[in-house]
Amino acid sequence: MASNTTPNSIAKGVMLNAYPDSIGKNLKDIVSMLQLPEFKDTFSLFYVLPTFFNSDLDRGFSIVNYDINEELVSKQDIEALKALNIQLKFDIVLNHLSVASPQFKDLIAKGDQSKFKDFFIDWNEFWKGNGTLGEDGVIIPNKEYLDKLFMRKSGLPILNIVFPDGQERPYWNTFYQKVTLQKITVSDLQSLTEITTDQASVICETINRAIEENNDIQTIDLGLNAQLTSEVLKIVNNKREYLGQMDVNANSPLVWEFYEDVLAKVASYGGQILRLDAFAYLHKAIGESNFFNKPGTWDYLARINEIAKRNNLELLPEIHAEYGLHLHEEVAKEGYAIYDFFLPGLCIHAIEKGSNKAIVTWAKDIITKGLKTVNMLGCHDGIPVLDLKGKEVDGVYQKGLLEDNEIEDLMNLIIERGGLVKNLYGADGKKISYYQVNATYFSALGESEQKLALARAIQLFMPGIPQIWYLDIFAGKNDYVGVEKAGKDGHKEINRTTLSLEAIQEGLKKEVVLKQLDMLRLRNTCKAFSGTLEFGQTSENELNLIWRNGAELAQLKANLTTHEFSIQYTESDEVKTL
Repeated sequence: MASNTTPNSIAKGVMLNAYPDSIGKNLKDIVSMLQLPEFKDTFSLFYVLPTFFNSDLDRGFSIVNYDINEELVSKQDIEALKALNIQLKFDIVLNHLSVASPQFKDLIAKGDQSKFKDFFIDWNEFWKGNGTLGEDGVIIPNKEYLDKLFMRKSGLPILNIVFPDGQERPYWNTFYQKVTLQKITVSDLQSLTEITTDQASVICETINRAIEENNDIQTIDLGLNAQLTSEVLKIVNNKREYLGQMDVNANSPLVWEFYEDVLAKVASYGGQILRLDAFAYLHKAIGESNFFNKPGTWDYLARINEIAKRNNLELLPEIHAEYGLHLHEEVAKEGYAIYDFFLPGLCIHAIEKGSNKAIVTWAKDIITKGLKTVNMLGCHDGIPVLDLKGKEVDGVYQKGLLEDNEIEDLMNLIIERGGLVKNLYGADGKKISYYQVNATYFSALGESEQKLALARAIQLFMPGIPQIWYLDIFAGKNDYVGVEKAGKDGHKEINRTTLSLEAIQEGLKKEVVLKQLDMLRLRNTCKAFSGTLEFGQTSENELNLIWRNGAELAQLKANLTTHEFSIQYTESDEVKTL
């Protein structure tokens, strides 16, 4: 297994995190914000979320292709960020592509004659001989295999696709999907030569009413025209419109050719860090959970890393798993930087419970084990809670960073403050675990500006590169209008409010905003943070975090009960207070 060495050119400062249109209307407006004097020297990196590319679902994580989305991004924007000395981090979504991708569209259009026939995973072909064919034409894996599957949604992870010959086939679809039936017209039925125009009108009216009322079209009753049901349904299904993230088949050489092209392309845009979204779902095998299969996932990761190194890219694998599983340590031992998905929950726990025990334990863990981390408070996703749990491994329970009852308290507190819950499901459709709570970090802290400022200070003094969600800087509140507008599965929009340039100017008048920007600037420029972290003696309800680098020093003293804190640092041999 290849190790990943960090290029010396990667900045160690503060990283902004936003969509290209999170501020104003496009990336140009974010650049305009970063050019304001209040933002001078606050960021060294920018994690631009994947609507930077052409996409169609899941707010960018359903990639159509990795060309620049010209509605939101221009090459001039990229040059302007370079002029600000801000390096770029991009996503590549390893395990899936949109149904609107050229590869999947070719498959739908040409069926078995498509060059990309094996680019995606035909569910029935994958499970052939290892399950039972159901009445709906979908193979249900044998129980011993089905029970092992790790699910991200209820039901089997499939999307049924209609091929040119009218045959339906299930394709592996781990994440989101949406199928929209289009209304039919009399002209659509012209191939049915044995019916009159009046009959065609009646059939259209029946079908279109069922579509409007969201009824199951497969059980439609065409009355006197019942003998035409199968032919009519074929016509209706051929007019389907799909949205979905279709799992790719990593056994296909074409998939690896695709990865070669994509990594070269993102590097050409100036990318230096590459976040591997959903990489743990890429490797699939009969009898495995199909989440971080071993050793297959390691083999794939090493193979991707070889491509990355040829393009001067540093990989940042995204992995959500219980702390007790210690999967984050396995990834780190291979030399990769990892996401600190533990900090968001630990920080709220420390502030709300007035206890430093869990968060200091984790900080010392990072240092002792030499973990390279990117940490965060809020992000485009939810606040992780599953990650904090313990886990039984080989019959032995490995403790989590928090006890289960503490995690329940944390989750319930955020929900009481308006958060929404995302769950994981078993193969039978039953909920098996909560996954994350969706809320803005400000709302999760009870919309206390003092708590938000303290949380930011703690984040900036923790080990790792701090990644900053744009909305947190401006103390964004839970956006229930956005959730309602997004509809089903729109819970993540609670923390994705688009801020106008006018809102930015108003925000820059607020103390909590300016205080955060001052702390970001210190963290981004102070040489002490390139040194080592020490833990001063304190009582349980206090923090005393000290960074030293030669004569340079930065120190955070915080009271976790009153939420008061102070920061001291050295500048030109003089000790100053922020």
